Amino acid sequence: MMEGNYGVCRLSIVSVKREANPLSSQVNQLLFGDHYEALEASQDNRWQHIKIYADQSEGWIEMNQHHPITKEYFDQINTVDFKITTDVCSTILYKKTPISIVLGSIVPISQSELFKMEEQFAFNGESKSLSQKREYEFIKSIALKYLNAPEQAGGKTPFGISANGLVQMVFKIGGYPLPFSEAALHIQGKKVNAFHSIKPGDVAFFRSRTSKDLRCGFVLDDSRILHVDGRAKIDQLMEDGILDTETKIFTHTFDSFRRILND
Repeated sequence: MMEGNYGVCRLSIVSVKREANPLSSQVNQLLFGDHYEALEASQDNRWQHIKIYADQSEGWIEMNQHHPITKEYFDQINTVDFKITTDVCSTILYKKTPISIVLGSIVPISQSELFKMEEQFAFNGESKSLSQKREYEFIKSIALKYLNAPEQAGGKTPFGISANGLVQMVFKIGGYPLPFSEAALHIQGKKVNAFHSIKPGDVAFFRSRTSKDLRCGFVLDDSRILHVDGRAKIDQLMEDGILDTETKIFTHTFDSFRRILND
């Protein structure tokens, strides 16, 4: 079957840009195994406009990093329960060539005997089924693997992470698919009505005292929060906001809390 307007990431990380320009800002990333619709090519045919299937976000990738697939293969990916990696970094053999892949990559290996694989893969790292929903303690262990990752706009890896990327990836690995933008994350799950009602595993939304941009973070036990402020870091949660554990200064004020995990 002819390859159509679909693709899958076959590199460890691919930068997704706001515009078809190498100087444009990064708005998202593809990790190995992420699949997408190919919407249109740029006029010079150097860039491909895509829509990422997992969260329906859009952007541009370089054409030489676009890996086209058939609609049949794209539809199979949508219906088969693949594995998602849980190691910070691991290796997959793709067509007998090793590729280093990062935490949260999708490896096209499943228990389905009906799935006809078009490509050759071998993977022996740690992983879980993409659809399997896990409990707070597991999700916390994943979240802590991003600790001290440097802040990077649009980043989704332990080597560069954004606030929304951190929340999306932690829950995606835990079996709870979420959108990418803070605005879309802000309406997921159930609202927690009072500060004293928040629980570990909730998502906190807050604003910096120096910037009014909405940010998000992952609530931990012992009234702590994992969030991204220059790097992924753990600070203290208090009713007045987020208290920086090093400077003892309140850096953010709360907007709201959402509960994603099932009670």
